[in-house]
Amino acid sequence: MEDILPKITENMQLIYRKSLDADKALDQLQKANKGKFTVIFGDDSLFSARKKRFYPYVEELAEDITEFEKGGAVDTEQLQVIIQKIQSMFLTLDKFKSTL
Repeated sequence: MEDILPKITENMQLIYRKSLDADKALDQLQKANKGKFTVIFGDDSLFSARKKRFYPYVEELAEDITEFEKGGAVDTEQLQVIIQKIQSMFLTLDKFKSTL
């Protein structure tokens, strides 16, 4: 677990910065009456949040990581969900950036 947490923290820092930039871009698009959608991740995602901005998903992921850290023993199922959420965030943020 000692090897995993620094990598997760590093990825969260990247996701956080990218999400702030993406949310600013979404604000600009919305002011220009573009980007009309209801949620970032749909019902089929691992995220329970259903929001129009990236930051709520970052908060959810941070809560998941905090719970994982508190666990003591490595919960592989919980770790898999965290990794899948991190991958989803990176893929979606990169796809969003490339469409701007």
